[in-house]
Amino acid sequence: MSKHFFYILFFISLCVYSQNFSRRDSLQGGLRAERTSFDVQRYDLNITINPDEKYINGYNDITFRLTANTKKIQIDLFENMQVDSIIFNNKKLQYIRDNDAVFITFPKMLKKGKEEKIRFYYSGNPLTAKNPPWDGGFIFSRDSNGKHWVGVAVQGTGASLWYPVKDHQTDEPDKGATIKVAVPNGLMNVSNGRLTGTESLENGYTRWDWEVKNPINNYDITVNIGDYAHIHDRLGSLDLDYYVLKENEEKAKTHFEKDVKPMLQCFQEKFGEYPFIKDSYKLVETPYLGMEHQSAIAYGNKYKKGYLGYDMTMTGIGHQFDYIVVHESGHEWFGNSITSKDIADMWIHEGFTTYSETIFVECRLGYEKAMKYINGQRLNVTNDKPVIGIFGMNKTGSGDMYYKGALMLNTIRHIINDDSKWWAMLLKFSETYKKQIIDTETVVQFFNTESGLNLTPVFNQYLRYRNIPILELKQNGNSTEYRWKTDAEDFLMPVDITLNGKEMRLNATNKWQSITGNVKDIEVKKTKFYIKTEIL
Repeated sequence: MSKHFFYILFFISLCVYSQNFSRRDSLQGGLRAERTSFDVQRYDLNITINPDEKYINGYNDITFRLTANTKKIQIDLFENMQVDSIIFNNKKLQYIRDNDAVFITFPKMLKKGKEEKIRFYYSGNPLTAKNPPWDGGFIFSRDSNGKHWVGVAVQGTGASLWYPVKDHQTDEPDKGATIKVAVPNGLMNVSNGRLTGTESLENGYTRWDWEVKNPINNYDITVNIGDYAHIHDRLGSLDLDYYVLKENEEKAKTHFEKDVKPMLQCFQEKFGEYPFIKDSYKLVETPYLGMEHQSAIAYGNKYKKGYLGYDMTMTGIGHQFDYIVVHESGHEWFGNSITSKDIADMWIHEGFTTYSETIFVECRLGYEKAMKYINGQRLNVTNDKPVIGIFGMNKTGSGDMYYKGALMLNTIRHIINDDSKWWAMLLKFSETYKKQIIDTETVVQFFNTESGLNLTPVFNQYLRYRNIPILELKQNGNSTEYRWKTDAEDFLMPVDITLNGKEMRLNATNKWQSITGNVKDIEVKKTKFYIKTEIL
């Protein structure tokens, strides 16, 4: 999801650390037997959306494989939505609602290893978003010609806001999904994957059928309803499809051409092949700013450079590309392909993706401009609380997961101090965990192994504590003493300095060490390392 400074302030106000979690939080964020006993294989949505009434009705066929014997499973649907019926083997199932959780009971034990399917009929008026995409919900709006223009964004809030789903990031439908959405005639619905056909329902509605071949995050499944024009292009074997309001068709052709192909070429070089070739790459114009909906990226940056015309790094470099195109596309690798098990680890999505912006700048403008860009992002770091959130409660950590996460990765790049090795590691990381669900420990272990270094204390300091490392310096006779002040124990991190014009590397720890020279003559290379310095 795209962010900027004003959003960070908003985000912080919403995400105050607290141990006072509700049952609703634990039902959505936790893993209990009713969730771990089955593995989703497919979602097959078939719904009608009435934009005039802001109303949804239809069903989701949920195909799942049993990982344990069970008579009860949990499917999630926001409590304001109506459960019409749940069908299994042509019979209605019994269920109990508890907040947004629907506990479904089967007439007999379902056996481990078997594949089963339920059809979950539902209806209702889904929540509308007040400040999309930062609060979840539907966006019911109109274009300049007065035609309906509808979207949805639910990351963090939960996909169960608008359809029945196992609403936890640990389980993606292994065999993909179909999204069939009927909308009023004259409008189009664009969802994830590829369009497989349309059907006139002879009731004033046309159904648009989309199919996803790859596993997909449940919050990525989307609908986009509007009076769209379709622009098609290609990059090698990859289909590029843009769905834009008809009034913006010519503008979009020119605008996307400047950033999309160079960006995809850069990312494929650094992160490997685009992960979802079978489902194509799409940008879909939306009435909200943006969201990384897999293979159907929401685009609402109004064809401007930067972030709605702003350069949030205040460096001038952010004005040289469309922030939403680059950032949201980076999520195809980090967030959509590589997914965190719990949203407490969302830095894996956002830190790597924010760092991908710097990588794009380096691909296009070179190393020095890239360093200027990423250090401009320091302005947006608050160091208010840890980046890692609360596990099992559907709670993210600090909004610093974006910029602080990126600055941490830039720091690790310079700890390694070998760009050939760094780029090879980043590529291997992306390819090793392609289309997998991982956690922070997996990331740390990978970079420890590939670098040959113990980077655990570094990851811990930036992710698990509020403060960043402080390099303390003090004069002692003819020498300068130095050490790291950190929360993480046994902290070892090299740092590059210049002393009297000579470049050198200090292998600083939490213990005092010394170097001959005057502290006033030391320049710490803060563009390479996200740290503070204090002269005592």
